Amino acid sequence: MTESRIHFFAKEPLVALLGNPNCGKTALFNLLTGSRQKVANYSGVTVERKEGNLTLSSGKVIRILDLPGAYSLYPRSLDERVTCDVLHGRAAGEKRPDLVLCVLNAMNLRANLRLVLAAKRLGLPCVVVLNMVDIAKRHGLLIDEQALAKELGMPVISTIGIQARGADDLKAYLANLDWRNLAGLAQASIDEGDETVIAHSEHIESDNIQVHRILKKLNLDHVIPDHFSDRLDSVLLHPIVGPIILTVLLFFIFQAVFSWAVYPMELIKLGLEYLGGLLTQFLPDNWFRSLLIDGILAGVGGVLTFLPQILILFFFILALEESGYLPRAAYLLDRLMGRAGLSGRSFIPLLSSFACAIPGIMATRSISNARDRLITILIAPMMTCSARLPVYALLISAFIPHTKLWFDLDLQGLVLFALYLAGILGAMGVAWLLKHFTSKQFKVNALMMELPSYHLPRVSNLAISLWQRAEIFLRRVGGIILLMTVALWALSSFPLPPEGATGAPIQYSIAGMLGHALSVVFAPIGFNWQISIALVPGMAAREVVVSSLATVYALSSTGADAASALVPLISSTWSLATALSLLAWFVFAPQCLSTIATVKRETGGWKIPIIMLSYLFFLAYLASFITYRIALFFGLG
Repeated sequence: MTESRIHFFAKEPLVALLGNPNCGKTALFNLLTGSRQKVANYSGVTVERKEGNLTLSSGKVIRILDLPGAYSLYPRSLDERVTCDVLHGRAAGEKRPDLVLCVLNAMNLRANLRLVLAAKRLGLPCVVVLNMVDIAKRHGLLIDEQALAKELGMPVISTIGIQARGADDLKAYLANLDWRNLAGLAQASIDEGDETVIAHSEHIESDNIQVHRILKKLNLDHVIPDHFSDRLDSVLLHPIVGPIILTVLLFFIFQAVFSWAVYPMELIKLGLEYLGGLLTQFLPDNWFRSLLIDGILAGVGGVLTFLPQILILFFFILALEESGYLPRAAYLLDRLMGRAGLSGRSFIPLLSSFACAIPGIMATRSISNARDRLITILIAPMMTCSARLPVYALLISAFIPHTKLWFDLDLQGLVLFALYLAGILGAMGVAWLLKHFTSKQFKVNALMMELPSYHLPRVSNLAISLWQRAEIFLRRVGGIILLMTVALWALSSFPLPPEGATGAPIQYSIAGMLGHALSVVFAPIGFNWQISIALVPGMAAREVVVSSLATVYALSSTGADAASALVPLISSTWSLATALSLLAWFVFAPQCLSTIATVKRETGGWKIPIIMLSYLFFLAYLASFITYRIALFFGLG
């Protein structure tokens, strides 16, 4: 008896967007479908297929697939493999596209047209979408659509993916298309399948000749200089000045995270204090009031306070993404990463990990070298994700004085910069060890990355992206953080203390007993039982550590302002050595459960997640132990 898998496909026509990285494909997808997928001015942002629906003026609904960018249909990385599998009809649970829209960057036809010629060999109906024509016109590049369509043997339609009505012509064309008879748009009757190495080499040569002929015939075979970008690059990519500017820029960002967030954080704290006062005034003193004030308000409110700092950090990251500076940063860091045994190709996944390790790990699909990809996955959790920021901000606010140093530099911002730098250096050190002690054939792969033109970030894109970040953070606050906070409150409140007990009630609870048991393990690195118990729910999400500490300490407090009293509480009960040890712990702390699940999915088993958890726990404990002992030696205990 044999088993066969049966797939049921949606009846709507399936249209795939195919194009080189950074050709504006995802912006066009958002414009067609009304989606808000991430768009940035560099390649490698889309690493998995995205789907949306487009309702045409005729009333017909079609499905749109945004495929990962590819330079050819000879896949060298996992994201290009996804694109090829969909186009060849091998993607699990997905039918072969009915129509392929080959999206071209009008400013870079020489590279983009090769993919169009490869798509023609698929035997699928194809239409060329000439995107970014507005930028091309600004640079004096006028493209004759009819002549290009004649040379390619397929329709050519111009679009501007970033304008609200920039895809109207494309929508009108799709509305008038005879979807029951698309064979006329196919250029080959048979799919040639995956290219062999020999066939790929032959196609490269023949495609280059054909592209050169087409561009020459259309008078497009000349290079359009980008004077503005060239002048900026002469400074920003200077071998000496460039790294200095990058360091100063990053330094300024971390200064702003603390300096600019003071007033909005104070407003949130005042709001929490006011709400806590109202609840204390109007609710009777029972377990329900304790749950609201000591559990939810103290825990969730303690994390919510740090929202302004997270938004300020992402504002700068998004602005750099939009401007086109980030690929330049990858170029500048390529030499440093090469010494650690990585190529600059790892920069984008590692940079994405500063927001969250999950998209960073998924972005490693664009790395073609399997060993580079695996090492990048292993070190990605050491990049300081946004979930660490509330923990850092809490400890820095409690133990580092808000003083100005030379040139009006903020000491707290300087410490935050040092923590981010420690994570980066730690990751580079681990990468160097893994490269040199696990590879028999050590080889650094050269960085090949397309540098986009500079442009000013669009305010609307920044606002939408920041709102999305705030939504993600608030969903976590209202979801996993709220759930863990309530669970910890219950564990910290029950069972009730026995009659005649003299200690705080929490010490007789389940959480109290568990914390005291764990403190045996963590005492050598200076952690008390309250910190030990907070680390357990912190495995669900790192910010939960802040809410857990707030809940544990709030249950020990009798004041009405317990929800906002965490900073003075820990600053009066912890030593500086303990605070520094906890900061060192979180530089290397084992990752949250969602990231571990992502690593398992991306590596296809539990071996790599277990290795990652083990070495991160060892590094975190070692760093905390060394930090704590050195601090004690200098009398900071």
